[in-house]
Amino acid sequence: MTPDTLHGQHLIDNQRRAAVSGETLPVIDPSTGQTCGSIARGQAADIDLAVGAARRAADGEWGRMAPATRSRLLLRLAAVVESERESLAQIESLDTGKPIGQARADAGALARYFEYYAGAADKLHGQTIPYQPGYTVLTVREPHGVTGHIIPWNYPMQIFGRSVGAALATGNACVVKPAEDACLSLLRVAELAAQAGLPAGALNIVTGLGAEAGQALAEHPGVDHLSFTGSTTTGRKVAQAAAQHHCPVTLELGGKSPQLVFEDADLDAALPVLVAAIIQNAGQTCSAGSRVLVHQSLHETLVERLAQRFAALRAGPAHADLDLGPLVSRRQLQRVWDFLSDAQSSGLSVAAQGTVVESAPAGGFYQAPVLLDRVPANNRLFQEEIFGPVLVVTPFADEAQALALANATRYGLVAGIWTRDGARQLRLARALRAGQVFINNYGAGGGVELPFGGVGASGHGREKGFEALYGFTALKTVAIRHD
Repeated sequence: MTPDTLHGQHLIDNQRRAAVSGETLPVIDPSTGQTCGSIARGQAADIDLAVGAARRAADGEWGRMAPATRSRLLLRLAAVVESERESLAQIESLDTGKPIGQARADAGALARYFEYYAGAADKLHGQTIPYQPGYTVLTVREPHGVTGHIIPWNYPMQIFGRSVGAALATGNACVVKPAEDACLSLLRVAELAAQAGLPAGALNIVTGLGAEAGQALAEHPGVDHLSFTGSTTTGRKVAQAAAQHHCPVTLELGGKSPQLVFEDADLDAALPVLVAAIIQNAGQTCSAGSRVLVHQSLHETLVERLAQRFAALRAGPAHADLDLGPLVSRRQLQRVWDFLSDAQSSGLSVAAQGTVVESAPAGGFYQAPVLLDRVPANNRLFQEEIFGPVLVVTPFADEAQALALANATRYGLVAGIWTRDGARQLRLARALRAGQVFINNYGAGGGVELPFGGVGASGHGREKGFEALYGFTALKTVAIRHD
């Protein structure tokens, strides 16, 4: 893949378009820190064109299409994505810096999302409601119309699939604003969607800066529903902008997810999962298991075994397919450095650290994984999302303290429980403040069938699974009097 192939334009009405202003933004390869292409710098005028195209599709051929026909088109798109899996993975790996093996898995997940939602498109049913004699009352679920989707840079293909897949399955026409740091794979997917037969305007992508194109999408009065995945701070701004025109919003935001390791845990099973849950995508994962809470009787043993694994971890360029690649940008690398500087100033103990391989280009955005021990609950590194490969460990004395520590942040996205005690498993699963709870595992393989979302500062609404279809539809009640 050469830089000549990495010049992206908007895709509106199934056509490539330069930005109205003619301006572009550079594409930076995180593995080298060098410019490797460009994308269109979309702004309000570009968003307006895309929303107009989506509205025509929603009011026209796409909006009138039978669910079974939509299903066949999405199945066709799933097959096309699967056939292009390697090329999509190569684009995403270069664009985000993630190891090529992880990018291949993401491309496979994208195909699976389209396949899953294709199967669900004609199975979203209403209900009949028992009511007074002489009435028949029923409910129907209808698409919102035009849906906006603001996609982050950490998992472009996966998050596109779970959000846009569900929206298209329910008959919405979509306008997508990917993160400026990573959008090339989604531009290619939009081209594949057109090749698969999606009508013009059903799927539109506008690239650009969040403060320009993203804000314009959130504020646009022609958008009927908005889905945002990203930071808690930005999510708040998006919700405020959308509220100006009463647009409902699904927010999937940050996390500081705990994994609780009790004295009866199977450490051999837990250890590889505890490590993988923080180094996947270099820790740039909203659901990363970034806090390990361990019973004091196991604390020294667990930290020693974690340290052995951390010391063996290697970071390097995406094509090397090591344990982790670079962070996505210099800005993100600086953020992680700031946290680690705070850790040093606080006197926190570094139990272990991985390495950056010598062959890694000097300009790349690399951070070796870091394991920090005995991090108190009032410390910034315990409370705030780092979004990098930094794992903090905190011991607890009993179940009550473990629960208090787990719920001691403003976030509530994911939690893990490691114990063989069935009663404890159920008690904690109910008491933990989180949208997903995993017992003796973490993430369950990321299944597309599993509803995902958070509480508190982790957002609201649900994506993934059949549940997502409800968010992308509006419920209408029809009461028929017939006596």
